[in-house]
Amino acid sequence: MSKKIPLHWQIIIGMIGGVLCGFLAIQFSNGSHFISNWIKPFGTIFINMLKLIAIPLIITSLIKGVADLQDITQLSKLGIRTFALYLMTTITAVTIGLTLVNTVNPGKFVSEKTRTDMLSSFGEDVNKKVAAADENKKQGPLQPLVDVVPDNFFGAASSNGNMLQVIFFVILFGVGLILIPGEKSAPVKAFFEGCNEVILKIIDIIMLFAPFGVFALLAALVAESPATDIFIALGAYALTVLAGLTFMILVFYPFLVRMFAGKDYLFFLRGIAPAQLVAFSTSSSAATLPVTIERVEEHLGVEKEVSSFVLPIGATVNMDGTSLYQAVAAVFIAQVLGNHLTIGDQLTIILTATLASIGAAAVPGAGLLMLIVVLEAIGVNPAGIALIIAIDRPLDMCRTVANVTSDAAVSMIVAKQLGKLGEPQPKEWDDSQRK
Repeated sequence: MSKKIPLHWQIIIGMIGGVLCGFLAIQFSNGSHFISNWIKPFGTIFINMLKLIAIPLIITSLIKGVADLQDITQLSKLGIRTFALYLMTTITAVTIGLTLVNTVNPGKFVSEKTRTDMLSSFGEDVNKKVAAADENKKQGPLQPLVDVVPDNFFGAASSNGNMLQVIFFVILFGVGLILIPGEKSAPVKAFFEGCNEVILKIIDIIMLFAPFGVFALLAALVAESPATDIFIALGAYALTVLAGLTFMILVFYPFLVRMFAGKDYLFFLRGIAPAQLVAFSTSSSAATLPVTIERVEEHLGVEKEVSSFVLPIGATVNMDGTSLYQAVAAVFIAQVLGNHLTIGDQLTIILTATLASIGAAAVPGAGLLMLIVVLEAIGVNPAGIALIIAIDRPLDMCRTVANVTSDAAVSMIVAKQLGKLGEPQPKEWDDSQRK
């Protein structure tokens, strides 16, 4: 009996099939019309399913992630250092992503005609966007801060555009969970942990539809905007993301380890390499966690007291690669669609991508869901993810490597600061394997 084709290969096949179908359709007079009426709706359904699950995913994952920080009451030094370092690396990743995408400007490869055609196909009301921008100019300087705090949670949760308000309430809710007695918080935590498992299973179901959704999105993209400049821009976007991730993995994290943990580059990269390979193949920080813990404890010298706290928390709240990708993707999509991003919008990307990464599930495809959060926070049509979804899987594999590498680097730095970093003690079977 033949083995089932892995999902990522199904998506790649769907991507190729969609492109070929789109090119084939434009060879006929009514081909584009057929694609728009009979193929594109399935892509729209896939986009809607991703948007549908975004807020529930944020609520359940973030509450679970914040509530798990209750150990800070017993390990205050460990908890504060861990969270501060994770926050620092995530903000750095987003900043690097924004710097690269604004420098390379991959959206410049899209011609004005192609951009106009895409805006038309997405149905974006340009005049409405201009009016909204003019209205924002009349607001006071602290209005963005006011807008973060909702006056009605259910009203905020009714629109993906209010995601920052949802995140604010969820963090507040999580802090409240930490502060109440354990016997009272336990049922609530158990409820949200159960809900989180259900949401993750729903994501699995949605991702089964991904090959068909990608097929429809790519077929519509090619049929409605057959200009080759889109694919040149897409290649430039992918290279921009990969350049940022490569810098983080091979330069930034080893530099931090060298500076603050006193270990050299090769020691760190050699020690964490097997976990990086597992992360690359699974695209899941959670699935890689057992390997990460084994490598960090036995090959990088981090004591179990530190690794058992820092690494599980990192798999939940530390998504540097995902944050960098979201920053690059959001700006790229805005560039292609002709949305001008102000300094305020760029700062919003930093804030939203950082906070969204905390709530991103450690499973394949979660970064794409969080990207919708970022796009809607800056007023960019989330349907623009059709541009990048085809190559999301290989980029997801690469950004998961950055996520896992960041977790390992932070665990070493925290261990060094607390005097819990010793010499590596690999198991003997590892040595026998080398012989």
